[in-house]
Amino acid sequence: MRTILISVFILLLQGNLLAQTGVYFNVKDYGAKGDGQTIDTPAIDAAIRAASEAGGGTVFFPAGTYLSFTIHLKSFVTLQLDNGAVLEAADTEKYGLGYDPAEPNPWDMYQDFGHSHWQNSLIYGENLHHVAITGLGTIYGKGLTREGFRTPGLANKTIALKLCRNVVIRDISILMGGHFAILATGVDNLTIDNLKVDTNRDAFDVDCCRHVRISNCSVNSPYDDAICLKSSYGLGLARATEDVTITNCYVSGFDRGTFLDGTYQKKEANTVPDRGVVTGRIKFGTESNGGFKNITISNCTFEFCRGLALETVDGGILEDVTVDNIVMKDIQNAPFFLRLGARMRGPEGTSVGFLRRINISNVVAYCENPQFCAMIMGIPGHPVEDVKMSNILVCIKGGAPNEQAMVQVEEHEKSYPDPQEFGKLPAYGFFIRHAKNIELNHVQLKLENADYRPAIIFDDVTGASLDHVTVDKEDNISSLVLKNTSDVQIINCKPMKNAVITKAIIKNL
Repeated sequence: MRTILISVFILLLQGNLLAQTGVYFNVKDYGAKGDGQTIDTPAIDAAIRAASEAGGGTVFFPAGTYLSFTIHLKSFVTLQLDNGAVLEAADTEKYGLGYDPAEPNPWDMYQDFGHSHWQNSLIYGENLHHVAITGLGTIYGKGLTREGFRTPGLANKTIALKLCRNVVIRDISILMGGHFAILATGVDNLTIDNLKVDTNRDAFDVDCCRHVRISNCSVNSPYDDAICLKSSYGLGLARATEDVTITNCYVSGFDRGTFLDGTYQKKEANTVPDRGVVTGRIKFGTESNGGFKNITISNCTFEFCRGLALETVDGGILEDVTVDNIVMKDIQNAPFFLRLGARMRGPEGTSVGFLRRINISNVVAYCENPQFCAMIMGIPGHPVEDVKMSNILVCIKGGAPNEQAMVQVEEHEKSYPDPQEFGKLPAYGFFIRHAKNIELNHVQLKLENADYRPAIIFDDVTGASLDHVTVDKEDNISSLVLKNTSDVQIINCKPMKNAVITKAIIKNL
């Protein structure tokens, strides 16, 4: 018994010493109640200030529910949510308009309002370094709005970081994160690891950031994108998002809240407001003024959501991207959407960008919606370049009628970049237009139901290679349609025969 008492005394003494030496700061020691009824913002900010003044440390949230308005991060401070701790965004209808107002931004005309402001958030930090948010607790954005409202006192982001470096966000869960669960703009050396997110709009928006590692995360976001790279003009300059690794992640579009509770429901699937189908995908864009460079995506799974989207439409250069080892289940629109457009959000004089040097390999996908197919699309005079797709198996539900094969796809050069903007597609496998140097190697397209569209359409393509491409087809339906296309080589494909085509105005194979 004496030994036990001595051990307990030592542990208590160690904890007290840690608190006194500035390593460990319990928010309850600074007045937080954690009762789900009291606004704990003053106590939380006091603990953060104390940690900062001591040279850094961990601000600790023991089990409990902590209601809060805007929390202000500081350098060298870690927020740690213990298992059973819930940091809850206070409901403005009950507690008033208590969040920090959105700051002015002279460049907010070049991107959505939400991308132009950071202070109107639950957790906010700017020009910080060596900060972390960790633990097995939960952040619940109950009082956040999912829109970019300008009303002072409302907040629409769970975590917003601007011009920071050396940031770690690890292990926490986020429920209903508002417009953005995490908005990181101009953040260098960013690690997002082992998060579980079930949110009502975007989950991770990584904007104008460098040296980013996103790993081991599970993200459900039916109403918007799950993991989204952006390169807006929100900082007042064109800054690329570059040197990014996304690995071992899961994205989905089940009903809000039903991922974290384990029920995985689809009751809201037909009422999702963002262009008619659930989102929940990995995407680059739409804000794309600064471009995207040196990015890898590997070992990720998609379920009941949209497919992979790589987009640059505001003048940025999207280049040097590798995608490998991907499984897609129940994809609701195009499994691959590569889009170079000319929406041109940015200062006057910005020119059309480039989309080039993309390598996608080792993908298995099942696509549910016969309206769509994989899409690789530039605009006249600005082709998508140097795309290689290899070891791809796409299973397609199919079922499109003859008349869908006759659809003329509009250019929509300046439109919002998303597959839904282009309507029904006239191919069931790939629709590739305004492109240069395209390789399809060991690609198999399998139909579940009869489909009366060609498998692949090339339109205004210069330089293409099809090697070991196998497609299903109905009798009297072409496997490959070439329009205004030149320098095409076909080798070991079924049911197509080997061929070298120098130029084709219109050719059906």
